[in-house]
Amino acid sequence: MNIKLPLRVKNTLVTLALVGLIGGVAALTYRFSAHIDITGNASNTLSEASQKVLANLPDKVQITAYLKKDATIRRQIEQLIERYRDHKADISLTFVDPASIPEKTRELNIGSEGGILIEYQGRIERLIFVDEAALTNALLQLANANEHWVSFLSGHGERAADGIANFDFGNFGKALDQHKIKAQSLNLATVQAIPDNSNLLVISAPKVPLMAGELTLIKQYIDKGGNLLLLADPNNDNLTPLLDLLGIRVLAGTLVDGKSKLYGIDDPSFVLVSEYPKHPMTKGFKTITVYPVTAALEVEPTSPFDTVALLSSDKQSWTETSPVSGKIRFDAGGIEKAGPLNFAYALTRKLNKDTEQRIVVIGDGDFLSNTYIGNVGNLDMGLRLINWLIHDDKFIDIPAKTTPDSSLQLSPIAISVISVGFLIVLPVLLLGTGFFVWRRRNRR
Repeated sequence: MNIKLPLRVKNTLVTLALVGLIGGVAALTYRFSAHIDITGNASNTLSEASQKVLANLPDKVQITAYLKKDATIRRQIEQLIERYRDHKADISLTFVDPASIPEKTRELNIGSEGGILIEYQGRIERLIFVDEAALTNALLQLANANEHWVSFLSGHGERAADGIANFDFGNFGKALDQHKIKAQSLNLATVQAIPDNSNLLVISAPKVPLMAGELTLIKQYIDKGGNLLLLADPNNDNLTPLLDLLGIRVLAGTLVDGKSKLYGIDDPSFVLVSEYPKHPMTKGFKTITVYPVTAALEVEPTSPFDTVALLSSDKQSWTETSPVSGKIRFDAGGIEKAGPLNFAYALTRKLNKDTEQRIVVIGDGDFLSNTYIGNVGNLDMGLRLINWLIHDDKFIDIPAKTTPDSSLQLSPIAISVISVGFLIVLPVLLLGTGFFVWRRRNRR
């Protein structure tokens, strides 16, 4: 039986069918999501390395961004986190205005530039600059639950790992603890050996010379391949016996940097570093670090280690042998040396086929003190130092995704043709077409 429906009814049924179809598709897209990255450089897709790191994080990841209410920056971070959520849904992101909770931000050592805290299984990583490489490396560090021990030499006026004084390392010690790195004080006058469970020995500018027996124990530790972090200060000779063993010499005077004024710092004894060499310790690191009261270093030709300069001052720097006060200038005819000058070295040597000894010597220890640890990238640099020294240097090199063929080079003739075409020819054609259509209609 063939029933003929009125045209209006047919149209109504077709409309209802289309609305139902659209509604069904909308419901499916709400329950199931999918996307295709059609960008030429896959800028909207996580790298394979990042996806593998996420696969090894079974528990929830909480990200708290302490940032001012800047919609642009917050949206950029949201878009980055969304790419991670495509592969791990239980990543939470919370934005907090630092000005709204000043006491909390001071407790967390978050400066005016803000900061991003990534928390996983009770451990925390801190970022100032965030991109895929920085975030993935932070997650990679959090995925490691192994516990390490770091011994801080004490008994000679060194900075204490649990101290609360301005010059102590108490805040740095707390940050290490959040990364499953336990800081312990070591007084060789009461403990006649460096503990076997210690992955690293830290010696920070002792105020008095070490005793002969202590030097012997430390030299034996170095000879056996122990990892070491030496933090020197200008005009402090108490580490000279150990530096001689390593083939490192401290230059006379205090390193001063004329570049510091560009960053609003009037004290020339503050050395700022914004560029870093290619090294596993500084891979992907892009943040400025600040070093107050620094000594320049040199490597002796007789050093038994392979050395790499980690930190260097600017061309406008020099070693000032006079007190750093008032007007100072470089004395070209004296013992002062002009920059750029190195003030941190990474030393390595192979003990056997599978074991590498790692040592870092820095001409400043104040950058990790309670006073300066919160400045820009100082805490991040300190954590990178420790991680590399304890052989926990699992940083992934994720190159920035640049857009291919993002610039178009045109000859002057081509530019002129395009300009004339868009500014003259195209408007004339549109006017002519409109005039033709108008005339034709008027003749009907």
